[in-house]
Amino acid sequence: MGGDWSWSRSKWTGLVAAVWIQAISGNNYTFSNYSDALKSLMHLTQVQLNNLSVAKDVGKAFGLLAGLASDKFPTWLILLIGSLEGLLGYGVQWLVVSQRIQPLPYSQMCIFLCLGGNSTTWMNTAVLVTCIRNFRRNRGPVSGILKGYVGLSTAIFTNLCSALFADDPALFVLMLALIPFVVCLSGIFFLREIPPAAVQDDEESTYFGVFNAVAVVVAVYLLAFGFVPNPSALVSRAFSVGLLVLLAAPLGIPVHSYLKERGFDKLKPDLEGRGEEPLLRENDKGNECEVDRGNGLAEHAEAVGVGKSGPAVGEEHTVWEALRTVDFWILFVSFLCGVGTGLAVMNNMGQIGLALGYSDVSLFVSLTSIWGFFGRIVSGSVSEHFIKKAGTPRPLWNAASQILMAVGYILLAMAMPGSLYIGSIMVGICYGVRLAITVPTASELFGLKYYGLIYNILILNLPLGSFLFSGLLAGILYDMEATTITGGGNTCVGARCYRLVFIVMTAACVVGFFLDVLLSYRTKMVYNKISLSKNSKKNSVTSSRR
Repeated sequence: MGGDWSWSRSKWTGLVAAVWIQAISGNNYTFSNYSDALKSLMHLTQVQLNNLSVAKDVGKAFGLLAGLASDKFPTWLILLIGSLEGLLGYGVQWLVVSQRIQPLPYSQMCIFLCLGGNSTTWMNTAVLVTCIRNFRRNRGPVSGILKGYVGLSTAIFTNLCSALFADDPALFVLMLALIPFVVCLSGIFFLREIPPAAVQDDEESTYFGVFNAVAVVVAVYLLAFGFVPNPSALVSRAFSVGLLVLLAAPLGIPVHSYLKERGFDKLKPDLEGRGEEPLLRENDKGNECEVDRGNGLAEHAEAVGVGKSGPAVGEEHTVWEALRTVDFWILFVSFLCGVGTGLAVMNNMGQIGLALGYSDVSLFVSLTSIWGFFGRIVSGSVSEHFIKKAGTPRPLWNAASQILMAVGYILLAMAMPGSLYIGSIMVGICYGVRLAITVPTASELFGLKYYGLIYNILILNLPLGSFLFSGLLAGILYDMEATTITGGGNTCVGARCYRLVFIVMTAACVVGFFLDVLLSYRTKMVYNKISLSKNSKKNSVTSSRR
């Protein structure tokens, strides 16, 4: 049958494996589901608890190691390291929460939470770097799909635990330790980087549409189950089986690709015998590979030009060259304003809910996760569409998300009836947009050759933002309010507990908005060139069909 089919099958099968890995690699966002158990067992103040959540996010700072390794070692080794590290980090947390061992000293618990947090950087780096290199012309949809499933993973874990284990925090942490380990071990056989091949954009777009449709069905399915009041054991088991079937559904894409490629290979000799040519001749395929090789943006690099003091934005950058640009630091700080404040909400959702009178916050955790998925998957595809159509800079969508996020924080600060529902949804959407948009933006502005390390430098915003907005801002202000209200206790009840926190985070989002608008203006020319390149290639393929 030929090499083209085997590469195509590997690429799409690899994307399915990547989706499964991403669907379980958001375990780092589930801290609120068992944070109260840790707080009670270890007799922690809110500042101490928040610093534990910071410790898990600090693990992402060591993602620089994963970024360096991704440029030197195969994908399977990166996944193996991440899965073993997660098994160790969450395994020890399970031993503590299940009371099989006495709570470890605070500093040691910080280390194991850090290991659990770092494990996800290896998984995410392996998946994102490999898939964006495999689908160079559709980076937005790939980023949206993969980051979307990361967003859903919190709801997947939360709802499975509710369905099977009645929200037992010990069994929940056991799931966080075992499921990612097993899935990553399976994924190492299918996910790999493959050479660029001549693939039609419309074919990839069709398959991405199917991925998106399946993902939306999964999200709606999870959302619907979250609103089922006190489901019976039978309903819960049926839900779990249905969820597994939906997660397996994307396997239909590589099967279809296999059948299609097999049929094309049988037809190809007939086409050549009649003097007709396939959509892309062999020498065209060689040219396509040459175009895509190297920085991954060569299709428009010549049009951008090389700056006198280094490569122009949009061309291949070394890490040092990227760090020397103003554009990188604008992207870095605006990313901090969005994801840092969003993490503060997710890390403190348990205490925010209790302060506002909700005894069970699992629904709000699921809402943030599921609507974060919609933000990721929609923004990836929509931003790609408007780049092709009008050359709209991708960072402009980040600017819009910052304003919406600021509105969400204002609603949370007002603490009106139902505001936690609306605020959770808005924060989830905007947090998802920031992740899905920033991932391809970094590759478009600074290239793919050193993308693994550049991506992980940007991800430093997660531990930094967690420390600034969750550990310092939210933790200190919460304990101040708790002391004022209870006269020395460590629990705060009432709307005022987080009001000042939300006001400060609103101001941070406004700063992020102006930075994203500035970056959109500075990169307008780059996205115009990308748009021209995509449209010219589309026209050339259309002409070859005639």
